[in-house]
Amino acid sequence: ADKRAQSQTTKQPNDNMAEKEKPSVVAQDAIHIERIKKEEKLLKQHTKFHINPFRKLHILPDKPMSRRPPEEVSENSDFIKELHRAYLVPKKKYSTPQTESQEIGWESSPLVNKTKQGFSFNIYSKLSTLHFYF
Repeated sequence: ADKRAQSQTTKQPNDNMAEKEKPSVVAQDAIHIERIKKEEKLLKQHTKFHINPFRKLHILPDKPMSRRPPEEVSENSDFIKELHRAYLVPKKKYSTPQTESQEIGWESSPLVNKTKQGFSFNIYSKLSTLHFYF
């Protein structure tokens, strides 16, 4: 019977916990700062971002309706050169294709010149009525 009485007394809530007051604003701030320091310690980035200095950066052209003051444009001739370069087609801009899609149409000139002397490339078919339907 004594063991039951002791176990019941230990299970009762502690009166000291009910009387415990909330920490002051200063104490809450200190707890908050400590928590932030712990999180920053755990979330520390091990890699640093940097731009590759060997990669060419492209200047994007301005919006069509935006205007620059004439003084600013005339002073900065490098800006004008880069702006004209931005409007060039890729074949004039680069010496080699930059993507797989550009490789397909990069060489647009015919590989073999067509001459009338070469019989194998100048086979002309005669027009017939079937050509109009197929």
